[in-house]
Amino acid sequence: MADLIEKIKDSGLTGRGGAGFPTGKKWEAVKSTPGKKKFVIANGSEGEPAVGKDGWLLENYPEEIIAGIRLALETFKAQKAFIYLNKNYFEKYSENLKKIIRELPIEIFREPGGYLCGEETTLIESLENKRLEPRNKPPYPTEAGLENCPTLVNNLETFYAVAQIAKGEYKQERLYTISGDVSHPGVFELPENWPIEKILHKTLNWPIEDFFVQVGGGASGVILTMEELENKVTGSGAIVVYDRKKTDPGTLMKKWLDFYFQENCGKCVPCREGVYRLRELLKQEEINWELVKEVCLVLREASFCPLGKSVAAPLESLIMKVIKR
Repeated sequence: MADLIEKIKDSGLTGRGGAGFPTGKKWEAVKSTPGKKKFVIANGSEGEPAVGKDGWLLENYPEEIIAGIRLALETFKAQKAFIYLNKNYFEKYSENLKKIIRELPIEIFREPGGYLCGEETTLIESLENKRLEPRNKPPYPTEAGLENCPTLVNNLETFYAVAQIAKGEYKQERLYTISGDVSHPGVFELPENWPIEKILHKTLNWPIEDFFVQVGGGASGVILTMEELENKVTGSGAIVVYDRKKTDPGTLMKKWLDFYFQENCGKCVPCREGVYRLRELLKQEEINWELVKEVCLVLREASFCPLGKSVAAPLESLIMKVIKR
């Protein structure tokens, strides 16, 4: 199976959970790290708003997901694998997955919390029945993950792609979730190097009216204008289209902040207090945009985990490109 790791590296596959870390490098790290046990975790938490690709895979390609997990188990001679699903996916797909798994050492785990459980170290904490908050890194899960053993954590789409690579069928494509003010919302499998403009045209989702998009996720994704659509899609593959005439920027920001406020674990002060302060600032009749930007800077630079850091990107880009402050 060392061959498979080389094939993954040669393919250029990056993780589909949002961070985009080179998959082959992660697999190589787990393979080369000594440990009495090794584990594999398939992350199907998918708590990011406007992202539905993992659900689409569970609906249409569950066999390929299991095939990718089985390849990881064999590659690392791992003791066990977990398929980590959010509550909705667990209820909808766990029984069908069990039929495919059969005798493989794979357990389906129901996520006990929300959005933050998609972060790999919080996910591991929940598997160990601990408080739902992120760990310090390093060490990374590839060195000391579940039960302090080398652990591979990859997104469901990543395992789907690995199964394609093993069969020689990988075409450098990825899944895009398109939503918002469009005619044909849904999940589409298209080349990963296509610009946003080409994706929207190909899927018949190019709006007639003036618009902007949020790319990467429906809460953490950055805002791009019509003039910036030569860029590729990043993060977890979401494209949310907003009609400028119909969209109130203040309402949009409040929606994002309500989400982050609800999903906050409260562990670190910059994130806990920063999200609260931003919500309060946006309630004022005269908004102090400079102060909003200062709080965003603190969140981006000082938050403990990716949740707090991700709050700033959509707000800062919306303020700069749409509100123009």
